[in-house]
Amino acid sequence: MSEPIGRRPKGELFLLISKNVGHEVVKNACCGISLTLQKENLRPWESCCQSCKRYEKIAISLDNILTRYIIGLTMKDDIKKAQGELKKTKAELWLLHEISNAMRTTLNLPEVLYIILSAVTSQEGLGFNRAMLFLVNKDRTMLEGEMAIGPTTAKEAFQTWKKIEDENLSFDKIVDMFHRIESHVTKSPLNNIVKETRLPLNENSGILTMCVLEGMNFEATTEASRKKIKDPTLKRLKSEHFVCVPLKGKHEVLGALLVDNKITKKAITKDDTRVLTMFADQAGLAIENAHLYEETKFQAHTDSLTRLWNHGYFQNALSGLIKNGQEQKSQIILAMIDLDNFKAYNDVLGHQKGDVALREIASVFRKSMRGEDLVCRYGGEEFAIIMPGINKKIAFKIIERLRAAVEKKFQKIKKDNSLKPLTVSTGIASFPNDAQEKHDLIKKADEALYKAKDQGKNKTVVYTQEL
Repeated sequence: MSEPIGRRPKGELFLLISKNVGHEVVKNACCGISLTLQKENLRPWESCCQSCKRYEKIAISLDNILTRYIIGLTMKDDIKKAQGELKKTKAELWLLHEISNAMRTTLNLPEVLYIILSAVTSQEGLGFNRAMLFLVNKDRTMLEGEMAIGPTTAKEAFQTWKKIEDENLSFDKIVDMFHRIESHVTKSPLNNIVKETRLPLNENSGILTMCVLEGMNFEATTEASRKKIKDPTLKRLKSEHFVCVPLKGKHEVLGALLVDNKITKKAITKDDTRVLTMFADQAGLAIENAHLYEETKFQAHTDSLTRLWNHGYFQNALSGLIKNGQEQKSQIILAMIDLDNFKAYNDVLGHQKGDVALREIASVFRKSMRGEDLVCRYGGEEFAIIMPGINKKIAFKIIERLRAAVEKKFQKIKKDNSLKPLTVSTGIASFPNDAQEKHDLIKKADEALYKAKDQGKNKTVVYTQEL
C-alpha cells in the first residue's frame, strides 16, 4: 500500500513500487503530490508546474513499461496453459488412434468386444478398473449383457495388475492374448453376472436401458448423485460411482458401456467422461461393422430356403469339431436325416408346397435340438445334424424326439388317401468310436440311414459294425 500524500524535500523523487504487481507510486517533492498508477484504474496526473510535467512523463513511461511486463507475464501463462492443453489433446488423439487401429484388426464380434473392454481398462488405455458391455438384441426388445472385464476383489485386482507390470504387457500384447485367455475372461465372476443380465428395453428397466433409449450419458460420480439412483442391476454389479455411455451405430444405439473404479475408488473426472464418450462413438461403429460382417457370413453359410447351415458350412464345421475332438478326447455325434415321401409330396402338391414343407421341417429341427448342435441342410431333402459332447444313447433320445415332432407336424397334411405324410429316417454314427476321419464318419451315418429306410422309414438307426 502506498504512503499517504505529504510534503517531501524539494528536488527529490521517490519511486515506490508496491509488493502487489500493478501498483506504482510516484512522489514529487516540488508540490508534494503523490500519484498512484494502477493497472486497472489510472488516475490523471495533476500538473502544477514544469517539474510535475517532467514527472508526469516519467510516470507514464514507467506505467507503459509495467503494463508491457504484466501483459508479457499473462501471455507466458496463457502460452504455457495452451501448450499443456495441446499436449493433453495430442495424447488423447493418439490413444483413440491406437485403439481404433486395434479395433480394425478384426471383424469377429467377441474379439471386437474384448478389444473395447481392454482399451477401457488397461493403463495404456483409459485406465478404469472395470468395464461392462451390453447390446440390444436383434428385435430390439431386450438389452443383454455380452462381456465384462475387471476384478471382483482387491486381491484379484492387484494380482492381475502385478502380472501386467511384471510381464510388461502393453495394450497391443493384451489384445493379442485374447485367444489364450478367452476362457479366463468368459469364466470370470463379473463376466458371468453381466452375461446373466437381460433387461426389457423400456424406461422402467433402469439406467442401462435409459442410456440406450435416450442415447445419452448417465453418470454418478459423487455420493450425492449415487444416492438418488435406485437400480437393482447396478446394485447386483456393485457399481458405486460410475459412468454409462451409449454405443452408437450410424442410425441407432446398439448398446451401453458401463465403467467404474470399484477397487481404487479413483474419482471419475469430466475429462475422463469426455474421452470415454469419444471412445464409445468409435466402439459403436466397430460393433456395427462386426454385426454386418457376422450377418454377411451367416448369409454366405446358410441355405436361403430353410435358413439352416448349408453344405459348405457343414463340411468345414465337422472338420473343425473332429480336430477339436482329437485334441480334447471328446465325442461327436453325426446324424444323417432323409425326409420320407417328399418326392410324392412335391409331385402331388407342387414345388411351392414342398418349399413350405422344408421350411416347416427346418423350424421343427431348430426347436428340437440343443443350442450347441449344428443343424444343416445337406442337399435336397437330406439334412445333417452335428452334436458335440454327447454319446450315442443320448443322441438317440434327442433324434427320436425330433422324429416324433415331425410325424406329429405332418400327420394331417394330405390331399387324399394315396399321399403318405412326411416323416424322417435317421442314421447315427459317432466319433471316435465308429470312425476317426470325417469321410468315414459320414459314410457310417449314411449306412445307418439306409438301414432305417430299409426297415420301413420313419425310424432312427444307430450304426453298429453288424450293419
